[in-house]
Amino acid sequence: MHLGDFDIAILTEGTRKLDGGAIFGVIPKPLWEKRMPPDAQNRVTLGLHQLLVRGKDFVLLVDAGIGDKLTLRQREYGDITRLASWEERLAPFGITTSDVTHLVLTHLHVDHVGGATRFTDDRRECVPVFPQARHIVQLGEWNDACRPNERTRVSYVPHAVIPLQETGRLELVSGDIEILPGVLLKVTGGHTAHHQMVFLQSEEQKFAWPADLCPTSCHLGATWQSAFDIRPMESLRARQRFIDQVLNTKTTVVFNHDPVARPCVIAGDLEDPHAVEIS
Repeated sequence: MHLGDFDIAILTEGTRKLDGGAIFGVIPKPLWEKRMPPDAQNRVTLGLHQLLVRGKDFVLLVDAGIGDKLTLRQREYGDITRLASWEERLAPFGITTSDVTHLVLTHLHVDHVGGATRFTDDRRECVPVFPQARHIVQLGEWNDACRPNERTRVSYVPHAVIPLQETGRLELVSGDIEILPGVLLKVTGGHTAHHQMVFLQSEEQKFAWPADLCPTSCHLGATWQSAFDIRPMESLRARQRFIDQVLNTKTTVVFNHDPVARPCVIAGDLEDPHAVEIS
């Protein structure tokens, strides 16, 4: 996919299953199951997608997937039989992990940061996967992930992120920032207190990666949000602002947890926005 001077690709680590009630929060099951049918255990299938952006002088990844951070019990519940390695995901583009210059982490939940490090063979410690990359994350998100509370410890994995600090290549930012020409990070909050999304623009073409502000194309309605959102009302308002910004424009949007990631535009109106796949 070309976006002006950028080459964009969606990488897929695999899929996992999670409880549909958790994914859709207060939305009644008779409504959400029409959009995303559950299995016999009430689980829905979610994709694990990352974004690859190549420019003239950079190779940028957005988010890092799960990697090797789930326990056997978590893998069994998530019906995760196999996840693609970084080598498998990057090789089709002639890229290795050492070629990545920037890794943007929208937030530090395990399914977004787990693949930024890997366990050593004895599984006693984690080491960074991208030795040359600037690892960019919001300062507040970093602090929350390193010191999770009773509510957040199920999603954060401090042992997986702290090694990033030891590399000297961790960049903690505060607020909205353009990290490269045409690459804007915008803080949304909501899903986590310091969650950020990514906007790209090149030659008047625009692309949005809302991350877990809108995890799937089923989450565009005002109240269609997951129970994992730590600040539900903040998430709702940020999602409304995002939809208002991209609605009925030519902005390409990709949802990082759709079972199959497809470039879309957002059509309709604020009361009933919906994703339309770009052919």
